[in-house]
Amino acid sequence: METIKILENKENLNWDYDEEADVLYISVGKPQKALGVDIGEGVIMRYVEGTNELVGLSIIGIKERFLKGLQLN
Repeated sequence: METIKILENKENLNWDYDEEADVLYISVGKPQKALGVDIGEGVIMRYVEGTNELVGLSIIGIKERFLKGLQLN
């Protein structure tokens, strides 16, 4: 795979949280059609084929991860 351009346009970050599904969607600019690649541990990277520009991330189980991170041992 070619190099992915990451956050070259970072001033236009948008996000949306789906509480029912516990998924955080992060978009660079307005959400757009893109290819999704599961990069592991519940993170989906979305990029535009042709330009290889990263246009979004989906993080599955974000609330669960956050609460787990706050637990004291």
